Amino acid sequence: MNAIHLKKGFSPKIAGIPARQLRELEKPRHVGMVPRHIPFIKPRLLVQEGDTVAIGTPLFEDKRNPRIRFPSPGGGTVTRIVFGPRRVIEKIVILLDAEEKCETIAVPPAEGVAAISREELVALLLAGGMWPFLRALPFMDLADPDTTPPVIIVRLGDDEPFAPEPAVYLSDRQAAFAAGMDLLGNLCQRVAVHITGDAAVAAAVPGGVTVQHFSGPYPTGNPAVQLYRTKKGTAENRAWFIDGQDVALLGQFITTGCYPVSRTVSVGGSMAPETGHVLTRAGIPLALLAGTSLVKPSAARYIVGGVFSGFAAGADGYMGFYQNALNLIDDGDREEPFAFIRPGFNKPSYSTAFLSALHKSALPMDCGQHGEARACVNCGTCARICPVDILPQFAMKCLVADEVEEALAHGLLDCAECGLCTYACPSKIELREVFRAAKAQYHKETL
Repeated sequence: MNAIHLKKGFSPKIAGIPARQLRELEKPRHVGMVPRHIPFIKPRLLVQEGDTVAIGTPLFEDKRNPRIRFPSPGGGTVTRIVFGPRRVIEKIVILLDAEEKCETIAVPPAEGVAAISREELVALLLAGGMWPFLRALPFMDLADPDTTPPVIIVRLGDDEPFAPEPAVYLSDRQAAFAAGMDLLGNLCQRVAVHITGDAAVAAAVPGGVTVQHFSGPYPTGNPAVQLYRTKKGTAENRAWFIDGQDVALLGQFITTGCYPVSRTVSVGGSMAPETGHVLTRAGIPLALLAGTSLVKPSAARYIVGGVFSGFAAGADGYMGFYQNALNLIDDGDREEPFAFIRPGFNKPSYSTAFLSALHKSALPMDCGQHGEARACVNCGTCARICPVDILPQFAMKCLVADEVEEALAHGLLDCAECGLCTYACPSKIELREVFRAAKAQYHKETL
């Protein structure tokens, strides 16, 4: 197993790391889908309020490619469809029934999976609603079923704070993971498993598969960073990637023919009443996942996904399609008297201006900016911390000046959207959002 150590990046010591103990959550009364947090898709509803659906029933399709459909994470009745500004679908809520029937797809026997053609396998994944788990770099959009990627990256381990541990979600799922890996081998000639953190999970990887171990500070586990460090040519810029837990879901689908709804989710953060890993299901309500024993629920911000790259939601929200973590962080929306003269002993920060730089233990994180946005001062902090060696300060100024070509020359498409530049910027500039929006606009214009 090859090993690559990354030196650029930063891993803040944040309180509230989820324990590895796995507990099972009770069945919820309802589940939901959150289409607006699935990048780039243009959803077209296939159901309406009052419809009865089964597990796997398509709820909506992508207008760009109607063959790509997103299935229901539960069986029951569609009770609510919430629209936001410009009729953007905010969420689809399903009240579960006792039976929860599942729409099954005819799948080949285990010994026949290797014999089916790639075209038949793609059609099978599309029909079963499993295709959206495959995404393509550099834009992290849905993979194109009509193309063959140079490589598929299987990500085992995400070093973003509070992400689920592969050793936990692969426990008792080795057979499903192996079946999913065999399936990926039929989609692409080259499949590479990238392991971040616990190297012991390599035991779950079938023989004959390229295994690469990554170590170093965050964002070592980011697939765009991993590709940047391993690619051998420009053709690999269009590589696909998939999370290790989703590979196990592919294996479960190909053996049962039913859309799998089981998920292992991590709950962390200094405001969480109980941190750890939870065995639950897709579309779980955040309030049920977080628990009801928070001392000050109004002071906690629900962050779905990673601390640096997730999205904020309310207690009435639901787990996203690609997210498997819930972080409860102090909202931080309050004044701090005499903040300008305080030494900052308990403030996690990249800057060594605070005394927290001398603190060795984990510190509670909050969502406050602790300052106002200011003009870029060319301090170079973002460039020193960027794991893909772009010059964020110059790329940002090029985008502000509408010089897209120059931003591309500075490495805009290599941006891993990890959020470290935003976290470290002393001028409080939302660099990640600037780059993410620019990449998205460029992607739409080049389609």
